[in-house]
Amino acid sequence: MANSPNTARTALWGFYLRKERWGLTWRGWLVGLLLAGLAGVLFAFRIVPFLAVTDRVDARTLVVEGWIHDYAIHKSADEFKNGAYQRIFTTGGPVSGGGGYTNDFNTSASVAAERLVAAGVETKLVQMVPSHVSDRDRTYHSALALRAWLHRNHITVDHINIITENIHARRTRLLFKKAFGDGFTIGIIAVSEPDYDMNRWWKYSEGVEEVFRESLAYLYARFIFNPTPPELDRPTSAET
Repeated sequence: MANSPNTARTALWGFYLRKERWGLTWRGWLVGLLLAGLAGVLFAFRIVPFLAVTDRVDARTLVVEGWIHDYAIHKSADEFKNGAYQRIFTTGGPVSGGGGYTNDFNTSASVAAERLVAAGVETKLVQMVPSHVSDRDRTYHSALALRAWLHRNHITVDHINIITENIHARRTRLLFKKAFGDGFTIGIIAVSEPDYDMNRWWKYSEGVEEVFRESLAYLYARFIFNPTPPELDRPTSAET
């Protein structure tokens, strides 16, 4: 019986197999390349506006991520002075290179609080809320520490604005939402990078590194990282 075109054939006692397969024609490759190029262009021009989102809410509480640089600290001070805020909180864990948690004053929350005061914010209006976590998921644990501090001090807050740097903004808001849960309205303010044009990020090695790292980190936070926030009447890792 003759073999049909779709029948697999063997040779050399079954060590070789020959069968029909489908492959792309030149038209298929051309369309595929065009679609890939379009996806690349869209990524290049839309990823920064997507990640570096600014979406303020009507809030009296401003939260500053403590690890941000001086230019963002000064923008935070201006935001606080020009807004209708009543209090400003700084968050963050142990400073990099310190070997982990030693005390509350060796945290980025403490460092940022001092820098805000130096930028002109009244000392009595600044409250540092340090986290003890330094190894992973630091933004999330900083949010948990703030949530626990508000609970311990019987402060009711349901609207906050958070200031962070540039393309970290969307991930920061997402992780704060995961930590605070339902019942909180969280706004976000992204402070632009002053050293180079992030709208042309692919021209700078720092831009390429930051965009790809933050894109992957956001995908992880959005689709993989799904913790259950601890009960408020129990100590969290940032309280022990």
